[in-house]
Amino acid sequence: MLRDIAFWVIIFSGLSLLMLFTKVMWKRYTHLKSLEPGLDKEWVEDCAHHGVATYKGSKVTIKNVRDFTWSSDSKDRDPKWIDSEVDLDDIVDIWYVIDHFHKIKALAHTMITFEFGDGQFISFSFETRREVGERYHPWTGLWRAYELYLLVATERDALHLRTNARKHKVHLYRVQTPPGKDKALFNALCDRLNSLAEKPEWYHTFGKTCTTSIVDQVNLITPGRIPSMWRTLLPGHSAKAAWKLKLIEDWGGYEATVAASRVDERAVTWDGGEEYSRYIRAHLPPK
Repeated sequence: MLRDIAFWVIIFSGLSLLMLFTKVMWKRYTHLKSLEPGLDKEWVEDCAHHGVATYKGSKVTIKNVRDFTWSSDSKDRDPKWIDSEVDLDDIVDIWYVIDHFHKIKALAHTMITFEFGDGQFISFSFETRREVGERYHPWTGLWRAYELYLLVATERDALHLRTNARKHKVHLYRVQTPPGKDKALFNALCDRLNSLAEKPEWYHTFGKTCTTSIVDQVNLITPGRIPSMWRTLLPGHSAKAAWKLKLIEDWGGYEATVAASRVDERAVTWDGGEEYSRYIRAHLPPK
C-alpha cells in the first residue's frame, strides 16, 4: 500500500514539475517572440555607426567604414569612420580570414576581405551589435540579446586589432572564385549591409553567426555551393571544409595550407613603415 502511494506521489510530483517547467518556458518563449531588434540604441563605440552602400556603374561607395587605430592592448583606440569608394572591376583577390581567439580550436571568428588594385583592403565581418554595458557571451546570444551587425572596416583596423592588439592566432586563405563571382559576392554583402541598415535582425549563436552569415551569402550567389555541415557551426574548423570544397587555394595539401596561411607571427613585427595588409601577405604563396 505504501509503495503504491509513494509511486503515485512521485508521478504527480513529476507531472507538476513538468507543467511548471512548460509554463516557465512558454512565458520565456512568448516574451522572446515579442522582442524586436532596433537601430536607435546606445551602441558601444566600435559599432556606433552602420554602413550603407550606394552604386554607380561598377563603382560602390560605402559610408561609415570603420578605420580605428587600436592601442597595443586594444583598450584604447583612435575612432575614425570614413567613406570608401571601390571599383568592382578592380577586385584583385578575396581572402577568407579565421581569427582563432580562443584556446579551444573550434571557437573562432571569420571575416571576408576584398583586395583592390588601388591598394584598398576592405573587410566584411558579421558580428553582434552591442549596447553600452553589454558583453558578448554565446549563451546570451541564443536569446535575442544582440542585433546582428555587418561591420565594414579597413583591414588595417579589423585585422590589426586581432593580430597585434589582441595577439590572436590569425590565418588568411585566398578564395577561389569563378569569373564574376567575386563581384557578385561583394554586391551580395553590400545588399545585406543595406538590408540590415533598414531592417535590423537578431544575432543567434547557431543560426546567424559570423560564419553562417558568410555561408548564406555564398549560397545566395551560387545555390548549394556550401552544403549544411557541422564545420560551419564551429568556425575554427571551417578551413578544412573550405579546403575540401575547393573554396580556398591549395598550398600543398591541407596541413601545408594551414601552416602557410598564418599571418599573426609576421604581423606583430610590423612597424608601421609599410602598408599593413601588404606587409602581412609578403610571405603568402603567390597567385
